[in-house]
Amino acid sequence: MAPMSLSGHCRRPHRGCRRRCLLKGCGQWFQPTHPQCRYCSAACREAARRWRGWHAQQKYRSSRNGRNHRQQQARRYRQRCRHRPVPVAVPVAVPSAPGCAAAAAAAAAAGNARACEGKRPAQKSEEVALGPCDRPGCYVLFAAAAAYQPYQRRRFCCVLCRKALRCVLDREARRRQRRRRGLQPAGRRPRPRARGP
Repeated sequence: MAPMSLSGHCRRPHRGCRRRCLLKGCGQWFQPTHPQCRYCSAACREAARRWRGWHAQQKYRSSRNGRNHRQQQARRYRQRCRHRPVPVAVPVAVPSAPGCAAAAAAAAAAGNARACEGKRPAQKSEEVALGPCDRPGCYVLFAAAAAYQPYQRRRFCCVLCRKALRCVLDREARRRQRRRRGLQPAGRRPRPRARGP
């Protein structure tokens, strides 16, 4: 039985060819229920929705406004830390039993919680801007612009991601061109008119 749509109508599979799921990590072949289907299931669509939020967040953080916003946020946090009362270190009795290693580790972690605050160690160079891949489901950060070509920004982390998204965009562009020309979609031919005697 065909799946039901939100309006309550029965959605039959689309007559087009089988296609591969666009989400990175899935790649399953499926029969589309709509000409513009990109994902094979509701779980893949939800994962793509979460990826779009992460992708927008990464692009905003790398922009000038995003960096200024983060600097102001860090400045306000440092001001709050200056006015925060300094806690007094309480000596913790470490048990000598060999079976209490977990309790000793928890006490040491509680004592070092204050020392963990502050600026994180630099994981990337400030001169190289890291950008996210444009394929849905790909969380790879890479050098978006080379040092010798700063005006050209890469959009994909590898050739496979670029080809996967390009196939989908080309297919959707061909469908839009057919609709502009007034051609019938593939698999739907007009019925011949019955000629009279």
